[in-house]
Amino acid sequence: MGDQATSETQLPRHQVFDVSIDVLPPSGAASECLDDDGRFKRTGTVWTASIHIITAVIGSGVLSLAWAIAQLGWVAGLTAMFLFSFVTYYTSTLLAACYCSDDPVPGKRNYTYMDAVRSNLGGFKVKFCGWVQYINLFGVAIGYTIASAISMMSIKRSNCFHESDGKNSCHMNINPYMIAFGTVEIIFSQIPDFDQLWWLSIDAAVMSFTYLSIGLGLGIAKIAETGKFRGSLTGISIGTVTQTQKTWRSFQALGDIAFAYPYPLILIEIQDIIRSRSSESKTMKKASMISVAAVTTIFYVLYGCMGYAAFGDLSPEKLLTGFGFYNPFWLLDIANAAIVIHLVGAYQVYCQPLFAFLEKQAAERFPDCEFITKEIKIPIPGFHPYNLNLFRLVWRTLFAITTTIISMLFPFKGVVGLFKALGFWPLTVYFPVEMYIKQKKIPKWSRRWLCLQILSIACLIITIAAAAGSIAGVVLDLKSYMPFSTSY
Repeated sequence: MGDQATSETQLPRHQVFDVSIDVLPPSGAASECLDDDGRFKRTGTVWTASIHIITAVIGSGVLSLAWAIAQLGWVAGLTAMFLFSFVTYYTSTLLAACYCSDDPVPGKRNYTYMDAVRSNLGGFKVKFCGWVQYINLFGVAIGYTIASAISMMSIKRSNCFHESDGKNSCHMNINPYMIAFGTVEIIFSQIPDFDQLWWLSIDAAVMSFTYLSIGLGLGIAKIAETGKFRGSLTGISIGTVTQTQKTWRSFQALGDIAFAYPYPLILIEIQDIIRSRSSESKTMKKASMISVAAVTTIFYVLYGCMGYAAFGDLSPEKLLTGFGFYNPFWLLDIANAAIVIHLVGAYQVYCQPLFAFLEKQAAERFPDCEFITKEIKIPIPGFHPYNLNLFRLVWRTLFAITTTIISMLFPFKGVVGLFKALGFWPLTVYFPVEMYIKQKKIPKWSRRWLCLQILSIACLIITIAAAAGSIAGVVLDLKSYMPFSTSY
């Protein structure tokens, strides 16, 4: 290939995740198609950012909220839900303020979470942030593969129960459904960039509200049918479970609630799609308010409370997939189908930062390797040509295959909880707090500094407790574990 082709292949296609550019172009130098930093013009608004956040926040974790409240009771359960909603919203506003930094170039954008840590903290913390973030994203992909497979299998089991009038136990192997989900993700993983996922995020956001609404409606109908508003102030009682089980379950429940708002680990990447110089920080804070503090929290509280009120201490771990409800079976099928469609989109929203990071690293290390940098234009009638990159095709395919195999090998809720625990405190609390302190030059031992540190330490303690609960759950699951043969 000639020099022109080589230069074309190294245009900053992954505009959301590339390394920061320290030298801004002269005033008026950028064309109508480029922003002032030489990247393709950003077009995101508060609504597109809100849709991405809703897609990222409302995941498979919401299905276990009724179970989590059942372990803690009405008082501690509701307190934890509102508390972690506020913590996530507050720390996301701190993180949003770190998108633009004043050192070394005033107003220089930080395109990734790692860039923000590099600009504000530097040193070993940059690598630590990268490892934690990308391992956590990998864990999310595994968790979504497991959750979507359970939902697909639940559709089949629901129909089986209906056809046999409940006489057939309908045990099934989960592996074929994981393979099916992995195959779909191989296809969608070829979407090159984060900013091209808007349509998939819209579909996913609509689906998330669909299954939440169905779950909420079924919970209300169950309460109306029985005439009982179940549950207790302190949760599941000793006797139903042992004291040790109550302790570990409470830790795990705290984690389920805390980790139900996981989007700060991709907040910077979402913020980088917002229209240039339109006060990105204010727009992102408004998007966080709309999606987390208002929409998501209201749905979470209603969904978790109605599920617990319907089933009390016997609330299943997954309300729509754990067969808390059996009828109407067709409505359950719609809800589980919506879960699968939502998780297909959410998988991509979380994995795009990981995809782009490794592809950027490969292009920097091997700039002359055409296998990595060359893009082949494939004409599509009626649409823009698709840019096929062989390295992207191979690496993303291998990624989807790897997450599928690991999901088949360790299909445990506790494994997913452990991944989330490893990322919650550093990415949601520690780094936003430390960067904000550094950026705003908050004096050590001042009242504000002390409050921020107390918040960070308290969340660290909760993270350790949740991780312990997840480990206890994994140990319990391993007692009856057979590799690649998990059935439900």
